[in-house]
Amino acid sequence: MSEPTPRLIVFDCDGTLVDSGHIIVDTMTLVWQGAGLVPPTPDQIRHQIGTSLDHAIGALHPDGDPEILQQLTLACRKAFVSDRAAGKYEEPLYDCCSGVLEALSEVDHYVLGVATGKGRRGLNHTLQRHGIAHHFSILKTSEDGPGKPHPEILINAMAEMGVSPWQTVVIGDTIFDVTMAVRAGAKAIGVSWGYHAPEMLKEAGASVIANHFAELPGLIENLWSTE
Repeated sequence: MSEPTPRLIVFDCDGTLVDSGHIIVDTMTLVWQGAGLVPPTPDQIRHQIGTSLDHAIGALHPDGDPEILQQLTLACRKAFVSDRAAGKYEEPLYDCCSGVLEALSEVDHYVLGVATGKGRRGLNHTLQRHGIAHHFSILKTSEDGPGKPHPEILINAMAEMGVSPWQTVVIGDTIFDVTMAVRAGAKAIGVSWGYHAPEMLKEAGASVIANHFAELPGLIENLWSTE
């Protein structure tokens, strides 16, 4: 009997594994105020979560000159690092996340990864703090290529893991995650507990929407069983 075909399951981080929206909103608001600027609204900030920090800041301050955008980016990075060091960086796992990751990791032909707009240091801190780093065989961050929705980091992850697009599914809460998957030829499962509305995820190309973390194993199995 032949071995099952390997499958790569790639998770987003912010808004998918952990709820970090309040931290990002508070930090960016304070940075904008510190620069003497009117901050974006919380909804505007949450809408950009998932992209790389420099891309998000450019989208949130489109009239800013390159020097101002660089200052805002550096100030945000510094604030994130200092808040983590001070123990202020509270980004809880979503309900059932740890147990689901454990269950998926026990499936022999499943390989888990992360593709995120976070930097490498921030992602490592998050995964290690919650004790889930060991579940993931590959990590792709904003430092590994163009940010989402550009598909490069996902394409590289598939190549490094030796899988094809049809063997890959991306799980994420934003249109940036879904669009990245679609552009790379992979499948996408949207999640309803993050920062973009489910109807936006479906319109972007998500095959199905999960309403609770515990639904993911069944949805993943069904997604591939229909091939």
